[in-house]
Amino acid sequence: MAKRPNIILIVADDMGYGDFGIFNDGPAQTPHLDALVHDGVCLSQHYAGSPVCSPSRAALLTGRYPHRTGALTPMEVRGRDRIALDEVTIGDTFKHAGYATGLIGKWHNGALDDRYHPNARGFDEFVGFRGGWMDYFNWWIERNGRRETADGRYLTDVFTAEAVDFVRRHQQEPFMLCVMYNAPHSPLQAPDEVVQPYLDAGMSPGVAITYAMNEIMDRGVGQIAQTLDELALRDDTILMFTSDNGPAFNLRPDQVPEGMDTNTLRYNCGFNGQKGSVYEGGIRVPMIMNWPGGLAGGRRVDDLVHATDWLPTLANVCGVERPGGRPLDGCDALPILRGSGGEAPARFWQLNAQQPVGWINAAMRAGPWKLVRPRLAEKPQSDADQRLMDRYVEMDIRYKYHPDEVTTLMDDPDPQLITPPPIAPELYNIEDDPEEKNNLAESEPERTSHMLGALQDWFDGVEAERRRIQPDGSIVELANE
Repeated sequence: MAKRPNIILIVADDMGYGDFGIFNDGPAQTPHLDALVHDGVCLSQHYAGSPVCSPSRAALLTGRYPHRTGALTPMEVRGRDRIALDEVTIGDTFKHAGYATGLIGKWHNGALDDRYHPNARGFDEFVGFRGGWMDYFNWWIERNGRRETADGRYLTDVFTAEAVDFVRRHQQEPFMLCVMYNAPHSPLQAPDEVVQPYLDAGMSPGVAITYAMNEIMDRGVGQIAQTLDELALRDDTILMFTSDNGPAFNLRPDQVPEGMDTNTLRYNCGFNGQKGSVYEGGIRVPMIMNWPGGLAGGRRVDDLVHATDWLPTLANVCGVERPGGRPLDGCDALPILRGSGGEAPARFWQLNAQQPVGWINAAMRAGPWKLVRPRLAEKPQSDADQRLMDRYVEMDIRYKYHPDEVTTLMDDPDPQLITPPPIAPELYNIEDDPEEKNNLAESEPERTSHMLGALQDWFDGVEAERRRIQPDGSIVELANE
């Protein structure tokens, strides 16, 4: 029997296409990622499962839309980051097949309840943090449940070292490793000597630090790739690099050095929007694959591939069966990767800050067409509701520095919000207009109406399934609706 391929899935946090040197044509320094683009397969229309962290990661890990899994927002203190306990993850799938499984870095799919710990979700080894962000110098992480504190190293370098160690220890057996870097997610922090060249080149401080954070992560990718070469594992390893969502251009004051501008606007290939938005800038993210032993390199693939496709694709490539679980939303993308794929099925997105609202920040892709229901601002109805929302942010910050003082806020009521009525949808032909500048909704009324109905049907379906998940994590089977 031929050796089953290893998998290393590397995920950046808030990184866009424009953060690669090869796509930036200028300031960004990412030579190792650029080499993977040059030698591997680069997907030009790859989409995250959501425009923010937790739901996007849930889609990648389960092969299912995040609404179905219960991971709705990054709000860990409210349990909104959790993947429901009856979901089957990529860790479960490959562990069941006899792979050594590991997750290094950021989890953010169940931070404050041990039932949702990575070790309980199919990953034999976990070294990282379970929340949404962490200080890069004054960090604390877990190693399979045991806490470790900062030792003078930069956190990105810690995760790289752990990834290299995992590969060396498991080189004689098939392994599946997720390396979930938290760079370049805030807080914006990087060693001065890496930041200074970007400042010298005229970058604003926030952009300079962001590029420096990416440069250090890029070095880590290079070290992981070099380790595969040293161990003669490169041909037998599927090495992948992606991001959980698009870049963040507007940060909170606590996420940048004191006195620094919170705007980190930078080049992102002209895409509209940013993290949090269902426009292209929020959900269209890099995916680079390098597998010399099984996939011809030096190619660009322009077909649409979605984050939910990776679990079924990798399972098929490796001859692995998913051990049960609910129906997948993703499809096997291997034919597309090999150049013989057909038209992708329709894809959907929706995100707002609290309970899902179908006409807020939602989108659908069908072939070249994309329907967008723009983001609308929901406002608290009262001062008490605003205090509830402020409390979530306060506890989120406290979790990073004083974790023992934090409890979940699952019993808090949802804040009552003023939800704006729906506004007119927008329609774009992404193949002709990837920057989403030309709204064709009025000139294509039939297509717009049809896609609007399909988006609503999808939303109703995923919401119905989500209601099986109870606040305490238990599951209630629902009658068909």
